[in-house]
Amino acid sequence: MSNELTNRINNWMGQDDFFSNLGHSFFEGAKSFNQALKTDIKETDDAFDVKVDVPGINKEDISLSYDNGILSISAKRDSFEDESDKDGNIITSERSYGSYSRQYRLPNIIKDQISAKYTDGVLEITLPKSKKTSSSENQIKID
Repeated sequence: MSNELTNRINNWMGQDDFFSNLGHSFFEGAKSFNQALKTDIKETDDAFDVKVDVPGINKEDISLSYDNGILSISAKRDSFEDESDKDGNIITSERSYGSYSRQYRLPNIIKDQISAKYTDGVLEITLPKSKKTSSSENQIKID
């Protein structure tokens, strides 16, 4: 009984739960955005190796492009077949759908040798580096 009374006093009108969960609720949308297109990029002497997690997305719904030193990745997932809740049975729904995109600056790439493959929800992209460096091309002589 004394523990219950203490808990009621400490949790007056549920404010402990309210305030402790306020931050979680507020940033929930940002959390799901940050989870999209998680990427690892490894640089070697010859190439950039990029791995992107795209679980549950069909290969046909992924788009890659490389232009002006920028690798662009976009993906989309349409709504789920079982998303409808006509009977009110869904307790929680955390799976996300929509369009996602990321861009990465990866300079000095041999554009026509870029390769990509998609296996088990992971997109692997290899971007071979050009042997010439652009640093000398960007130098301006001062008179």
